[in-house]
Amino acid sequence: MPAPPTPAPWGALNVSVSAGSRGNGTVAGAGSAWCQGVFIPNELFLTLGVVSLVENVLVVVAIAKNRNLHSPMYCFVCCLAVSDMLVSVSNLAETLFMLLMEHGLLVVRAGVVRHMDNVIDMLICSSVVSSLAFLGAIAVDRYITIFYALRYHSIVTMPRAAGAAAGIWAASTVSSTIFIAYYKNNAVILCLIGFFLAMLVLLVALYIHMFALARRHARRISSQHKRRAVYQAASLKGAVTLTILLGVFFLCWGPFFLHLTLIVTCPRSPFCTCFFNYFNFFLILIICNSVIDPLIYAFRSQELRRTLKEVVLCSW
Repeated sequence: MPAPPTPAPWGALNVSVSAGSRGNGTVAGAGSAWCQGVFIPNELFLTLGVVSLVENVLVVVAIAKNRNLHSPMYCFVCCLAVSDMLVSVSNLAETLFMLLMEHGLLVVRAGVVRHMDNVIDMLICSSVVSSLAFLGAIAVDRYITIFYALRYHSIVTMPRAAGAAAGIWAASTVSSTIFIAYYKNNAVILCLIGFFLAMLVLLVALYIHMFALARRHARRISSQHKRRAVYQAASLKGAVTLTILLGVFFLCWGPFFLHLTLIVTCPRSPFCTCFFNYFNFFLILIICNSVIDPLIYAFRSQELRRTLKEVVLCSW
């Protein structure tokens, strides 16, 4: 029994890849080894999906349990965890579905397969859009915390944070539905690319501005106490944090959106055709981002770690 093709529209995004299992990325007619892509077993998708799901469930449970974490910032962190959970759930559902079909344990009609593909694709697309949006929301919240500290609680209230979160979820659902329906239209893909670039510019601008302020603050402290080592240590810590935040974002999301860009600009170019064959690797990077996000935005909080420890101990 042949392996099922990669579901559309994510399979359609990989327009030059011949039908085959998700881990098989061989371009028809490609002659060079570079064009063979990277074989990624379904078991890796499954493992990363489980790890991401467990991590993000723990984040949501810890925030829900501790009333001290019921703040606008942790509202956005919790929503980011839910978005990453959607990435994990959709990945797990797709992987299990494909594994069962590959081993002949699940036989369904073509119409049912297409319907399930559309549901999974909408989950994936919605989680991608919402994850990017909540990363931007967290950056804006941190920016207001630093630059408008005295007015923060009047600017960022729980009702406003909840309204922003609800708006993001609604926009993600609508946009993912449109994308599923019109994925062959280049204008839709360009909108998705534009959204990613807007989030990238927003994150770079806000975090660099915050880093610059922190550096000036550290310089003033070091000049008052005449300890240059304090300034150097603070600058180094800030630079490392900034590099991690922006580096993880760009490395995990950049290749996928470059893939989308090449689909629009050069769908039949030999180079682009070879690049399309790494689509599954780009999906792995997005799933890895769902694993890394809790480490960056949640587990660094001492309060959340303490609550998480209580949750784990109580479960035993």
